[in-house]
Amino acid sequence: MKAVVQRVSSGRVEVDDRAVGSIEQGLVILLAVERDDDEADRRWMAEKLTNLRIFCDDDGKMNRCVLDIGGGVLLVPNFTVAGNCRKGRRPSFDKAMRPPDAEAEFQAVAESIRSLGAAVETGIFGAHMHVSLVNDGPVTLFVDSHVRHTSRRSPT
Repeated sequence: MKAVVQRVSSGRVEVDDRAVGSIEQGLVILLAVERDDDEADRRWMAEKLTNLRIFCDDDGKMNRCVLDIGGGVLLVPNFTVAGNCRKGRRPSFDKAMRPPDAEAEFQAVAESIRSLGAAVETGIFGAHMHVSLVNDGPVTLFVDSHVRHTSRRSPT
């Protein structure tokens, strides 16, 4: 699983000119599910995203997570985050999990984050979405569940 995580002042996702998810302060996360992802990846990713200490404390240090600040999570399905641009000019998406399995896994990640106590809004899997946000900082991170240990494959 791969995620682009952005600390935001606000975020919103629209489909057909209609808001389907929005948050105030919190995280906008573009999430890609890959073919070899499993329940362990899901649990690790949910824990990591929910507990990333990227919000400032009273001393201005990044010591708080989204739960600490009572922020929201806008989780957006985005298979292109799994894209591989190493060869040629056209990205390869061979490692992205195929629907409907990817949709079920995406929903399971959203539920896992909710179960940890975060308020979660989501985009719509497979829809053409317009995502808008106000990046706070900016703080943008890339999180890959496959690099949590070396016994799997190397990062792409």
